Amino acid sequence: MLSYQHAFHAGNLADVQKHALLAWVLDYMVQKDKPVSYIETHAGRGLYRLSSPEALKTGEAAQGIGRLADAFPEGHPYPERLEETRAMFGADAYPGSPLIAALGLRETDKLHLAELHPQENAALKEVLGSWGAHIRKEDGFDFALSLTPPTPRRGLMLVDPPYEVKSDYDHIPKFFAQVSRKWNVGVLMLWYPILRDAPHVPMLRTLAAQFPEALRHELRFPPAREGHRMIGTGMFIVNPPFGIETETARLTRIFADPG
Repeated sequence: MLSYQHAFHAGNLADVQKHALLAWVLDYMVQKDKPVSYIETHAGRGLYRLSSPEALKTGEAAQGIGRLADAFPEGHPYPERLEETRAMFGADAYPGSPLIAALGLRETDKLHLAELHPQENAALKEVLGSWGAHIRKEDGFDFALSLTPPTPRRGLMLVDPPYEVKSDYDHIPKFFAQVSRKWNVGVLMLWYPILRDAPHVPMLRTLAAQFPEALRHELRFPPAREGHRMIGTGMFIVNPPFGIETETARLTRIFADPG
C-alpha cells in the first residue's frame, strides 16, 4: 500500500500538466491581496533529482520536462518555479507540487501537507519543514476533511493520490462531495492517470454529474516504454479560476507541438 515512489516518475508528462496548471492557478490566486490556504492530500517528498538512478531508469523525465522545459513562454509561473528550484538546490533538481506551492505562496498564506509514506514524509519535512508548512504523516483524505473549511477560507486543494489502492476511484467522488459541502468556495484540483483499461472513466462520470461547472482537461501521449499502462494525464478542477481555459489550451498545443 505504501510502495509508490514518485522519484521514478518525477518530471514526466503527467507532472508537466499537473504542475503547470498548479503554478498557474496559484499565481492567479495570489494576485489578490487576500491570504490563501493550500492543502495537499498526497504530497510526496517535495524535491526530486532528475539525475537519480530512479529517474534515469524510467527515462520519464527526459520525455517530460526534459523535452518541454523550453516550450513555455517567458514569465510563465511554471518555468519560474523550476528556475527557482534549480537556483536553490542544483541543476538536476525538480520541484514536487508542495515546493511549487511554497515558492508561489506568500508569508500570509497557509501551507498544509499530508504524506503517509514514512521515508517520503521525512524527506518532505527536510525540504519544507523550515518554510512554516503544516506537515502531517497521516491519511491525506482524512487530513483534508479535518481542515475544511480552512482558515483563511479562500484557497486551493490538490488531490494527487498514486491510485495504488483501487478503491480510490470510488472514494474520490464521495470525498469531493464532502469537501465541497464544507468548503464550497475552494478550488479543488484532482489529478488522475489515463490508463489503458480506463479505470478513471466511472469516477469522472460521477464527478461530472456532481460538478457540472467543473473543468476537465486531458492529454494523451504514447506509453513511456513497452508495457507501460499510462497513456495520458487528466485534471478535474472544481471552481476553476477565470481564464484557465486559455492555459489548458496552451498545454494542449505544447503537448501536440513542443516547438
